[in-house]
Amino acid sequence: MKYSYLGKSGLKVSQLCLGTMNFGPETEEKEAFKIMDAALDAGINFFDTANVYGGQERRGWTEEIIGRWFQQGGGRREKVVLATKVYNDMFDENDGPNSGAGLSGYKIRRHFEASLKRLQTDHIELYQMHHIDRNVSWDELWGAFEILVQQGKADYIGSSNFAGWHIATAQAEAKARHFLGLVSEQHLYNLLQRTPELEVLPAAKELGMGVIPWSPLAGGLLGRNALAGTGVRSSRSANLEKNRSQLEQFSALCKELGDHEDQVALAWVLANPAVTAPIIGPRTMQQFEDSLRVTEIVLDEATLKKLDEIFPGPGRPAPEAYAW
Repeated sequence: MKYSYLGKSGLKVSQLCLGTMNFGPETEEKEAFKIMDAALDAGINFFDTANVYGGQERRGWTEEIIGRWFQQGGGRREKVVLATKVYNDMFDENDGPNSGAGLSGYKIRRHFEASLKRLQTDHIELYQMHHIDRNVSWDELWGAFEILVQQGKADYIGSSNFAGWHIATAQAEAKARHFLGLVSEQHLYNLLQRTPELEVLPAAKELGMGVIPWSPLAGGLLGRNALAGTGVRSSRSANLEKNRSQLEQFSALCKELGDHEDQVALAWVLANPAVTAPIIGPRTMQQFEDSLRVTEIVLDEATLKKLDEIFPGPGRPAPEAYAW
């Protein structure tokens, strides 16, 4: 496994990040334990989760599974760079009128402590805002996160699903407070969704942030079984016919290369210099093992050009992509 610094921080993380969203709802606990053990054995030290993971009726379930895995000992907790998130409604009746999605200082404090309890740990390496909250000032946000860092409960702060201008504002406000600010942005990015190349990726790279792409396989549309109609998330199935021509061309190219579609799609994301580590979200041990080949794949210029032809991106960052 290869490692990279997480943005401008001195923290080294594996170039594949283990996503745990499936643990609980789709992957039973015993299998999840095996996958996490296998990840450590493969050199993956970067694990991503969120307080909301676990399904509509059991939010927090995934963090609980990870917490029980940590409690097995054997250095599991010490070996993991743990990332979790805050923003969504946890349906906690104790939140009262402060329930719902958001990032108030009150909510950050309460939900951070709840994550620690579920994860059975006393600190979190990377605490991420799951979405922007336009109702909260940066004075309130940075004030809340500074306290967590000063107390030694969180090492770094990250964002997720931020626009480029959100990132720029966050970093400017942090600098004014003499605070490190954001070290990473977790963002939707894949061959079928290249809009982040306009603003988000350039902003993150310029401001010293690592990019952690989520859904690098577009919900299974870029997986090896997509054209057969299997392995695609129900929320993305409507896009299968819409993108069938592209996916057929992509499949043919992958056969020429001798690698599976999911491996090539992940390798393409990882080849972007702005990217630190794409998130892999295996449901099974087989899916996890299939992902490990990605760090060994090197896509040459001819292949990258062909992928650009199949899945055209904006071509350049903003404003050059659309203005003279």
